[in-house]
Amino acid sequence: MQECGRKAVLETLRAYCAVAVLRGDDANAVFETACVLLDGGVRVLEVTMTVPGAHGLIRRLVAETSAVVGAGSVRTAADVDGCVDAGARFVVSPVCCPEVIQRAAERDVVVIPGAMTPTEVLAAWDLGADLVKVFPAARLGAQYLKDLHGPLPEIPLVPTGGVTGENAKEYLDAGAVLICLGSWLTKGEKSRVLERAREISRLVKEYRERIDDHAS
Repeated sequence: MQECGRKAVLETLRAYCAVAVLRGDDANAVFETACVLLDGGVRVLEVTMTVPGAHGLIRRLVAETSAVVGAGSVRTAADVDGCVDAGARFVVSPVCCPEVIQRAAERDVVVIPGAMTPTEVLAAWDLGADLVKVFPAARLGAQYLKDLHGPLPEIPLVPTGGVTGENAKEYLDAGAVLICLGSWLTKGEKSRVLERAREISRLVKEYRERIDDHAS
């Protein structure tokens, strides 16, 4: 069962650190991939609205798995309503849409709008974002995330696009509160997906242990 309430979900996302971004042309195949990811220890799943029957897939994941399920590629208030009605506990957008942020707040779900420049990041935060997605991260790199933290230290950032097992630690060390992993993690044979899910789970576990040790 998923955590309920915006604050609880936000704390859960911060604790897990990694989100698997699910895309595909077949909802049943995407569901099978999700199950492999869960077996590998990845607990947070983002179903993009580009998946055919995305709302049905969200409902199925909520009903049949223990994953924390969210929705991606959300661009309108109506998208927010459809995803939340299906059971999504967080919504992610590639851009900063004021109506998405407002409706997510009204529906008590975590909202993660997308931004790229410092001005966009600050605008998303001022509008009420819980976290701000930095997209596309592959074009910017971990150093860019670190640079943003200099003048905007209070804004929790989520790099998305091009995050892999090779650079995930760099993004976390640069200050990311979450990392979103797409095709590197979710595409390919089941054995490959399982192996990479375990890799990310180990990486996140080691990172959290290191952070906890420094805090104690």
